[in-house]
Amino acid sequence: MTENLDITIAIPTYNGESRLPELLERLQNQIHTDNLSWEIIVVDNNSTDNTAKVVETYQQNWQCPYPLKYCFEAQQGAAYARKRAVAEAKGRLIGFLDDDNYPVSNWVYAAYTFGEKYPKVGAYGSQIHPDWEIEPPENFQRIAPFLAITERGNLPLLYEPAKKLLPPSAGLVVRKQAWLESVPDKPILTGRVQGNMLTSEDLEMLSYIQKSGWEIWYNPEMEIFHKIPTSRLQKDYLIPFFRGIGLSRCVTRMVNIKEMYRPFFILAYMINDLRKIALHLLKYNTLLKSDLVAACEMQLFLSSLFSPFYLLKNGYLTKKQ
Repeated sequence: MTENLDITIAIPTYNGESRLPELLERLQNQIHTDNLSWEIIVVDNNSTDNTAKVVETYQQNWQCPYPLKYCFEAQQGAAYARKRAVAEAKGRLIGFLDDDNYPVSNWVYAAYTFGEKYPKVGAYGSQIHPDWEIEPPENFQRIAPFLAITERGNLPLLYEPAKKLLPPSAGLVVRKQAWLESVPDKPILTGRVQGNMLTSEDLEMLSYIQKSGWEIWYNPEMEIFHKIPTSRLQKDYLIPFFRGIGLSRCVTRMVNIKEMYRPFFILAYMINDLRKIALHLLKYNTLLKSDLVAACEMQLFLSSLFSPFYLLKNGYLTKKQ
């Protein structure tokens, strides 16, 4: 098979046996792909369920002209799964779909055509709609983007470096050349695993791509629905989740800062975090125990403040960034 396909769809998954079938069905029913050369790769990130069996069953009955491949990545963490996907991919573009991301019928075609139209784009994200199992609290939209919900209108949008805003990895398409040129072999952030609460590994990767001069865009033509179970709206999931995002922040904040200037920027960020904490306390002081959204925001601000100390204490900053 050619080493230069148009696009690879990579599905990093951990214990995804119940979620994968719907995603694979949707990929089987993509439209306008007759003239595309593409492939699907499921990256099993050390699953302990029947993920491998589910993929094998689909492979045995696969009637599509594009192949369905499977590979196993034993080193757990989303960053390792994506790195393995890049190594395995034969596409010039790599579209990442989590196992709970369900694309509309023209997603693959929209992903390919956008990459062809904008050759300076290193990565671009989807329009991501929530598929709530239960309705979230009314004020949940304040923190919804952290759950990979991205509804930024119906026009393409360039993520400007100065605004320090980047798309999530769900429904993200990366130009393989941009990844290989920009992303370090050993990133600092590797994704949430047992005993490691740090997240934001996708933002670290995108920060390096943007730092190398590649553009990052939002492509609303690529629409996906992100299935969000009730468990992800509970306090015992959300508070550790926001703690992990906050504790990771020093890494993503410093990617574009020269090493000699980093101490000054870290201090400036800490002062700003303290300001946010003070304002949040003034506004929500009596509500922090009863208002889940306000509690999540406070956890984010506090963890962001302590991020440099946490990373230093746990040896993360001794890794080469």
